[in-house]
Formats: sequence, structure tokens, C-alpha cells
Amino acid sequence: MTIPSAPSNQEYLDISTLETWLWDAACVIRGTTDAPKFKDFILPLIFYKRLSDVFDDEFAQQVEIFGDEATARTIIEADHEDALKTERSPIVRFYIPQKYSWQELRNHPADEHLGEFVTEAMREVARLNPQLAGVIDVEDFNQRQSGQRTLDDDRLEALIEVISQHRLGLQNTEPDILGRAYEYLLRKFAEGQGQSAGEFYTPKEVGWLMAKLINPESYTTIYDPTCGSGGLLIKPLLLFEQMYPDKKSQAPQIYGQELTPTTYAMAKMNAILHDFIGADVRIGDTFRNPRFVADDSSLQRFDYVLANPMWNQKEYDENFYTNDRWKRFSYGEAPNSSADWAWVQHILASLKETGRAAIVLDTGAVSRGSGTKQNNREREIRKRFVEADLIEGVILLPENLFYNTGAPGIILLLNRCKPIERKEQILLINLSNYFEKGTPKNVLTDKGIDAVTEVYQAWESREKLSNIITLEDAQKTDYNLSPSQFVDVGDKIEHRPVYEILTDLTDARIAREKADKKLKDVLTRLGLNEERFQ
Repeated sequence: MTIPSAPSNQEYLDISTLETWLWDAACVIRGTTDAPKFKDFILPLIFYKRLSDVFDDEFAQQVEIFGDEATARTIIEADHEDALKTERSPIVRFYIPQKYSWQELRNHPADEHLGEFVTEAMREVARLNPQLAGVIDVEDFNQRQSGQRTLDDDRLEALIEVISQHRLGLQNTEPDILGRAYEYLLRKFAEGQGQSAGEFYTPKEVGWLMAKLINPESYTTIYDPTCGSGGLLIKPLLLFEQMYPDKKSQAPQIYGQELTPTTYAMAKMNAILHDFIGADVRIGDTFRNPRFVADDSSLQRFDYVLANPMWNQKEYDENFYTNDRWKRFSYGEAPNSSADWAWVQHILASLKETGRAAIVLDTGAVSRGSGTKQNNREREIRKRFVEADLIEGVILLPENLFYNTGAPGIILLLNRCKPIERKEQILLINLSNYFEKGTPKNVLTDKGIDAVTEVYQAWESREKLSNIITLEDAQKTDYNLSPSQFVDVGDKIEHRPVYEILTDLTDARIAREKADKKLKDVLTRLGLNEERFQ
């Protein structure tokens, strides 16, 4: 086929153009592969295009410095090799050999070897750039199922051609814009995947709300033990850069752990596309093998934790909690039916003495077991957290926001060191009315995000939104912290006095009798009285 000319280096992409283009690219292979799979092909290709275009820009800068391409390439290769040995930063972000540039991928024919070549290119680039190991070398573009290519060469060639329509170099778009477009694509994939999407994607509006509640300070650390595609780590950094554009060097450091290899790769790509290259994302089971540890007996601690762990996990039993080498579950062992409060305890153990956390949980996590005479492990753990004054707030979210459930969910706020004026108090917020109907999911509104941020910062009770309760109030409800029982958001029904209703009925009867008499008089004058028609 004839390869069209490359897009202009002067092209500048806005967020709308990027989103439309990326979705068009996704649609090229939509229907040819299962929905859960096609994101595994398109996301690495978009990421690879960005890496290659940025390398081309940095290479051009070196050509200007050293006078010709051959010299610049020799110096870049030597510098990259030395940087790897000495563990210093190289003069280019990521090194892309000429034979594996995006242009070479684009020019490769669909001759039954294109998938093989793309896979080879990504694996070699990952080998040369260890930061990309496990990120772009995971997918096999030549993979087969039942003897058939999952993505045949013709479709792959068409996909590469659509992605080639725009440059993604340093001058073509801001990292944040590209990162936002990438998150847009994640959301679109999530909509297509239904319940399974909850494993990698938290609605961005919920992420922004959590970021604003945390509102990180300079030189701090943020951790997500179940980071998915990294959205809950990215948003506090974006918020910091918006609030302090001149202090990017003081931005918080982000740390995340993810269980699934493909989702771990998505988180790494997300961070790099946002230009947060220093993000420390590791793979593994956080409960069984936490990767951020201080020593053999304690976890690394952070200033903030944001997390949306899988709700009501059943994989962990009493034996696991009892034999935990990190001593994380000192407030009680979670029941086999739900690990929600085990995650809360892991997060508490990962917080510094002044640390704060925002955790998305199932709504039942703040009410299960209360009001019953039977012993309930979750209620007992919740009681101990309340009595230790660790819970700062609970926010009830609108229903049908999340991709893995129609249930509303809550955000649990922890604070290891509450300000004096908030001691022995808990802020309960009922946000259930702050949403817009969406397809397939509802969307938390900006008005809702602003309202929560305001009452949290002002620490105030507001009609139909929030209520500050004391620890004694929590004790009276048997440690049921569900905001809906403390904050009524319904419209009150006002009853009119009976005498007013009777007066109105009498007036209506008199008016009807007068109208009947007038009608009868008219009919009589016209000779059309009632008797004539009987």
C-alpha cells in the first residue's frame, strides 16, 4: 500500500482532537477481538508512538548540537549504554533504535510477519530501556487462538495507519493533555467491558474528589496499594501542579502496587504519558507480598493513601490474618466474606503518624453488623477505629457510578492526627443526589465535588448534605456510620392545616353552584331546559 506523508511537526493537538482520534483508532479493531482484549493492543501501540516521536524530537536536538545524524546517533547510543551502567539519567528519555522506529513499523508490509515484527520491536526497546520492562513487552501481537491470529496483519496495519495520523512529540501536545486523552480511552474501554472494568478503572470524578480531599503538600508521598491503571495516583499530582505551577520540583512522589500484569503495564504507561517518569509502580499481591517495606517487620509509610480495593474479597481467611508477618491486623481479623476492613488496616499500617487516607469501599462496610446482638467482626473493627478516633469522615456516593457494580459505594476518610477542633468528631456526607444520569453509568457532578470539598474544609454541617457527629452519637447507633441515617436528603412533605383545606372546598362548592345556576338560566332562555331532553 502507499504510505501517506507523515503528519507535520508543527501540528498541535487539543484534548478534543486527541480523544476523537484515539477512539477512532480503537474502533478499527473493535469487533475483531473481544472487548477485554483490544485495549491490550491499542494502548501499547499509542504508548510506543509517543516514545518514538519523543525520541525523534530529542534526536533532532542532538543533530543540531553535533552537526549531523551519524554523529548524533553514535553519541546517543554511547551515552545510553553508559547511563545504564552508571545508573544516571541519559540525554534522551528512552532510546529507540532506528530499525524499530515508528516509521519502520508503519512501513512494514502486512505480509503475515507484521505482528511478529511489532512484538520484536517492543521487546527490544524494553530490553534497552529497563524502565519499560513489563510495560510494552507484555503483549504478543502475533498471538493465536484456536489457530487464528487474534489480530490479523490487515487489521494491525490499519490500526497502525490510524495511529500514524498525528504526531505525539514534545511540541505536539502537553504530557497532561495526552495523559488525559489516555484516561478518556481507559474510560471508554471500561464502558465496553462492564463489570470487569472495575479492576482497573475508578471513575475519574471520584478520583478528583479524593485528590481534592487529600490536597497533597510539597515533598510528600502518595501510595495506592491497589493502583489499577494509576488514576488515583495521577490526579493528586495534577492537582498539585494546578495549584502550584511554579513548584513542580516539589511535587509529591507517587507509589503504587498492582496485582495484574496488564493493568500494571497500563499504570506505568499512564504515569509516563503524564510525564511522571519517577512514579514507582510495582507488581504483586499487596496482601501476601507487599512490595513497599521498611524492613523485615514493618511496611514503608506514606503521607497519603488513596485506594479503591476490590470490594468484599473472599480470598483471605483467619489463618492468613493470624500469621501476618507485618502485624497489620491488630484491630481485628476481617471475616472470610469480606476483606474490606483488612484493606483499611493495611492502609492504616502504611500511613505515617500524621498521614491521611481516602478509601473507596462497599456501602455496607460502614454499617454491617450494627444493631444486631450477634458478634460481628466488621462491627468490632469499626468500633475500635471509632474509639481510636481514626475515622475522620464517610461520604456516601451516588448509585451506579462504578463499572463493577450498581451499588453507590462510600469514601472512608482516615486521619491519624486529627486537628484539635475535629477530635472525637466524624463528618458524614450524603452525596447521593449529586449525579447526572449517564449511559451506561451515572456521573458524579462538579457541583457535588465542590460541595464535599467545601464542607470538609470548613468542617460544617449543611442541610441535606452533611452532619458532624460525635463519638457518642456513633456509639448510640452501634457504630453504624452510614451517612444516609444522619443526613436526610429527601424533600419534606408539608401538610396544610385542615381548616384551610375545608375553606377551599367550601369556596369551590359555592363557585360550582353559581356556575350551574348561570348555565341553567342560559339554557332556559334558549328554550333548552333540562325537561326537553328527558
